Amino acid sequence: MPFISKIQRQSDYNLFSSHTPIVIDNGASYFRIGWAGETEPRVVFRNIVQRPRHKVTGETVTIVGDHDPALLKYFDCTRSGPRSAFDSNVVYQFEIMEYILDFGFDRLGANGSEIDHPVLITECVCNPVQSRSKMGELLFETYGVPSIAFGVDAAFSYKYNQQQGVCAKDGLALCPGFTTTHVIPFVDGEPVYKGSCRTNIGGFHVTDYLKQLLSLKYPYHLTRFTWEKVEDLKMEHCYIAPDYASEARLFQKGAKEAEEKTRCWQLPWVPPPTEEPPSEEEIARKAAIREKQGQRLREMAEAKRSSKINELENELHGLEFLLHQLEQVEESDVPAFLAETGYVSRQEIESARNKVMHSLRKAKGEPKTEQIDSEKADLATNEKYSLINIPDDMLTPEQLNEKKKQLSLKSMSEGRQRLKQKRYEEELERERKQQLEEEKRLENPELYLEQLHARYNDLSEKVDQQKRLKTNGGGHTNGNNLSGGVGRGERLSAAQRERMRLLTTAAFDRGKGEDTFGARDEDWQLYKLMSKDNNDDDEGPDEDEAELARISSRLQDLDPTFVPKLEASTSQPAEVPRFRPLTKEDFQIVIGVERFRCPEILFNPNWIGVDQVGLDEMAGVSMRRLPYKDEGLEERLTSSILVTGGSSLFPGIVERLEAGIRMIRPCGSPIKIVRALNPVMDAWRGAAFYASASQFHTQTFSRSDYYEKGEDWLRNYQLQYTL
Repeated sequence: MPFISKIQRQSDYNLFSSHTPIVIDNGASYFRIGWAGETEPRVVFRNIVQRPRHKVTGETVTIVGDHDPALLKYFDCTRSGPRSAFDSNVVYQFEIMEYILDFGFDRLGANGSEIDHPVLITECVCNPVQSRSKMGELLFETYGVPSIAFGVDAAFSYKYNQQQGVCAKDGLALCPGFTTTHVIPFVDGEPVYKGSCRTNIGGFHVTDYLKQLLSLKYPYHLTRFTWEKVEDLKMEHCYIAPDYASEARLFQKGAKEAEEKTRCWQLPWVPPPTEEPPSEEEIARKAAIREKQGQRLREMAEAKRSSKINELENELHGLEFLLHQLEQVEESDVPAFLAETGYVSRQEIESARNKVMHSLRKAKGEPKTEQIDSEKADLATNEKYSLINIPDDMLTPEQLNEKKKQLSLKSMSEGRQRLKQKRYEEELERERKQQLEEEKRLENPELYLEQLHARYNDLSEKVDQQKRLKTNGGGHTNGNNLSGGVGRGERLSAAQRERMRLLTTAAFDRGKGEDTFGARDEDWQLYKLMSKDNNDDDEGPDEDEAELARISSRLQDLDPTFVPKLEASTSQPAEVPRFRPLTKEDFQIVIGVERFRCPEILFNPNWIGVDQVGLDEMAGVSMRRLPYKDEGLEERLTSSILVTGGSSLFPGIVERLEAGIRMIRPCGSPIKIVRALNPVMDAWRGAAFYASASQFHTQTFSRSDYYEKGEDWLRNYQLQYTL
């Protein structure tokens, strides 16, 4: 609707006299308010209220009706969603209703809290007296209206279309609304409410069903399926199928007609930028930059290495000078001299010098053979254990203790040297093997790769077999496992089963009578056999697994298509996730069978758990509820069926209703179904036309009647639509 300033609204409001009624169509979906006698309402907005908080100030604001999504980014709407004053089609939240009436009267142009105009407000069929009395109390006490009148929206729509010649005096009004669907029979132009019926199904449920189906179909676009957008999709694309089963089979077969009926909603999508291959100049420039950076790093490493060599040489010269001075010091002054230097003995100084020499050779990059020779020479120099070769009977008790220490130190030193020699030999052997493999690869790369694959397969099978043996105990069964499962005897290896046998028989062989196990030396030999630490299977890492890992790493470097096998514990190889760039089709929402599947719940409410009849069966239920039975009346009723309400805008609803009602009526019965001129606005227009009549004031409920008679009079109040 066009924007009208507040001054203009107040000016228009003052043009109407106090006798001009205000007409309100209080629907569960939209709120419409205007003046009696006009053809269009002045204000139309959604009948909802939202009270979010401002993200900066924390102030709570009230938003009534439609809102601008661009403004809501400044508010926190997580704790306060849109709220309606209706439960189905009955007003029960009058605090929210007060916000809506305030907004409606303000937009109409009222400049004060007092409304000095009569009010005609619509309500649902058979509205509970509690809701009607609360609405009267709100209008009288809060706004001070002089009088009010209540009328049914579907009845106003039928009377308006009757005056326009669309329907007859006798007929049925089918009103599929927002949350409910009503059927009201009309006899001689007056509604017969005793014959009306209702189901709790409407346009709200259609929208919610469509939202659920799209969310399940496209879970990655949930944020796109807002209520407003799904409502627009419903009104734009949904239709009623003449025959649901045949329409569904059409889409199931994938016929050409189904493709023509399928609609596509394209979401915003920006194609990713295409990366062009770099030019030769760019490649050369990047190579020059990398070479320059590498040269700089090499220079920095060389400078650091030179600095470290200088430091080590200075430290070595200092230690050698210290040893030279120590040789010139007398034996009695040695402790005092060592106390000043910070060392304890001459051997400690020589050990420090050897370490510095080793670090210096390593920094200079000298061959390792020289390093080992120097270490052997240092070892021969440092092994000055004077008490080792002297017999014990020639030594004092203190010298004997010192001899034990020297023996321990010597054995530890020899062990370290042997370990270093072993590691060095293993490293040499590894380097030799790598050099031989590299020569084979360079000589014949294809043959080398083939041999590597064969070696990998053999080792993989061997490792898997070893794992199965460790798990299943060599495939032997214990005789008791009849179900095919793996028992404890199958999970133990051969060595583990032998230890268990020794452990279980030890008590019988050695412990008969008195428990004397462990009293003899052979008992401890048996204990060693039973010890888990004596098991060769548990010592150290498995060489085959290490070799398999090395070959797998080598194949990954040489063969881009190589995929390592998964562990034997997995029953099936897991699918490797493949990622592909998103395309335009990934941002398309295809609406096919959902177009007619969602509105179908108007005729089959049990699809969404509502155990009630559909729209076509409601006509037969309403006619059966009439207080008088007349075959001619039923034919007149089916000859003038008016479909009104927002949900009657679905294409194909008239044809589907005609086919459904024809199935419950006798053969040859006259059936005529028409849609209202404007199913959304005709209720307000009929109410505005009714309120403009001069006799309308005799049908109102005044404030004095409210104070004198109370809600008991409202219980029996019924508007007479014939003026």
